[in-house]
Amino acid sequence: MEQSTDTPFVAAGNVEAMEAWSGVLFDRFLEFRPIVTDGLGAHGEAAIAAHPPAAGDRVLDIGCGFGDTTRRLAGLVGDGTALGIDVAEPFIALARREAEEAGAANVEFRVEDVQDGELGGPFDYAFSRMGIMFFANPVQALRNVRAALRPGGTLCAVVWRRKLDNDWVHRTELAVEKYLERPEESDVPTCGPGPFSMADADTVSEQLTLAGFEAVSLRRCDLPIKLGDDLDSAVAFNLAIGPGAEILRLWGDRADEIRPTIAADVRAALADFDGPDGVWGPASTWILSARALASSR
Repeated sequence: MEQSTDTPFVAAGNVEAMEAWSGVLFDRFLEFRPIVTDGLGAHGEAAIAAHPPAAGDRVLDIGCGFGDTTRRLAGLVGDGTALGIDVAEPFIALARREAEEAGAANVEFRVEDVQDGELGGPFDYAFSRMGIMFFANPVQALRNVRAALRPGGTLCAVVWRRKLDNDWVHRTELAVEKYLERPEESDVPTCGPGPFSMADADTVSEQLTLAGFEAVSLRRCDLPIKLGDDLDSAVAFNLAIGPGAEILRLWGDRADEIRPTIAADVRAALADFDGPDGVWGPASTWILSARALASSR
């Protein structure tokens, strides 16, 4: 199993996102890991079921995070292999450790910037669960993925649809924006273009076509996500992760005085989703699939 800790080249436009995902966002995703992996995992499983890899495939997992998707794909390809890549070293370190503990022999992990890094290959199948929305130059990143795929290789990815179709996110952001605008300047790193940068089907289709893919398809997937066991935990999650949470994070300590008021408003906004088995929010994603044309490089 690969153990290199070499520092990868990171495109200038992605340095800020790398810093965010390697720092505060890693900490927050780790804190709320069960919500993230279980909720997003259901959408990932739907995508894999719709466009599965074949036995023996060489698989690339883009923006692999904790590596749970990489291990899942490795199990599906049998005597094939799965490589998980992510720009954030803390995620890769944890993914490697957990893969070793699980005895996953056909899994490797590497720190890499998908946009401009050397991805290796050729791969038969590339997958991403919420990992392709944060590039400064998405066409270049997708072109780099296409170049790493064999001609005819499959790309399958899950990305968020509109905020309006994920109302728990939208309500939280509106509650925050009632009191705070996004600051024009902040020393706090952001996550890049943001989780909803690929919400428009026409835009994503054009990006994939420009990157050298064909047979592009988008299928809507609607599966609710559990936001917490109760409203208190759901509020904590929504004020830690998401667009509304990022506004608060950019304000830092300057928002401490208004934070309790915002939390109360978020609690009221999420009350509609509270039920006997926890707080469940509507979640809507695109399952993307495309086929790689022959690479020009």
